[in-house]
Amino acid sequence: MVSVSEGTELFTIGQLARRTGLSVRTIRFWSDVGVVPPADRSAGGYRLYDAEAVARLDLVRTLRELGLGLEVVREVLCRTTTVAQVAETHVLALDAEIRTLRLRRAVLSTVAKRGSTIEEALLMHKLARLSARERQQIVDDFVDRVFAGLDPAGPAAGVAAGMRQVNAELPDDPTPEQVDAWIELAELVGDEDFQQRVRRMAVAGQNAAQPGPAPDPGLVTEHAGRAVREGIEPASAQGRAVLDLLVAPETSQEERVRLVEQLETFTDARVERYWQLLGAINGRPSFPSAVPAFEWLIAALRASAAS
Repeated sequence: MVSVSEGTELFTIGQLARRTGLSVRTIRFWSDVGVVPPADRSAGGYRLYDAEAVARLDLVRTLRELGLGLEVVREVLCRTTTVAQVAETHVLALDAEIRTLRLRRAVLSTVAKRGSTIEEALLMHKLARLSARERQQIVDDFVDRVFAGLDPAGPAAGVAAGMRQVNAELPDDPTPEQVDAWIELAELVGDEDFQQRVRRMAVAGQNAAQPGPAPDPGLVTEHAGRAVREGIEPASAQGRAVLDLLVAPETSQEERVRLVEQLETFTDARVERYWQLLGAINGRPSFPSAVPAFEWLIAALRASAAS
């Protein structure tokens, strides 16, 4: 410690380091950038610091540990901004950083769970970084392509509107399942075969004449679903008994053929999967696949029409 004539105690940079627990290198750097300027210089040109520097260093260290940059620290020390204002700004920045970290965690959890390839991992990272508007655009572009040119007031319009209903804003702490659903959805809507399949369904729904009576979906899920679970062959006598619960026995062969064509047009596992993924993204309860039951019904109808 060095004393000057006025009686003020001055400290060398080494003494200041011992008092504060900071390294000489850190104090010298903070001094160089102007946040803790020296009070004087020794006869040999060495920097000397007063007692205020001790308090100032403690404040700088606290602000730095809170994540403030040196330029912001300088503004606080110069009173051009307040600690409260800086804190408010940094709370917002930290909130954004926390959301990003949670998103990265969800993506990494999905990568680990799926055993993803490099391509899938890149896609997940890209989707996680997209804004809500950009994620919505992925779905909107798909729907626009599939339903282009169809009557906006026709029967396909309601389906198109439903297919757009996706919660593109990922929650602050998305589950791996939600991230996984977004990945699968993006892959699905980008598949040209899938686009063409949905387009054929949309056009068929738009152009179809008044459809004839069709089995109740709930009954199909109940009875044909049970037949699937129990391994009942569609062409067997047991299968015919189940079919009679769904389609009136007196239904003509011609009507059975028409019903098969109708069911085949609108039964597709990937289209059903699209709706399941929308539900997962939108936070709705999952639902079991009904496609196996309808495929069983189609097979049973074919068998009855051929008999």
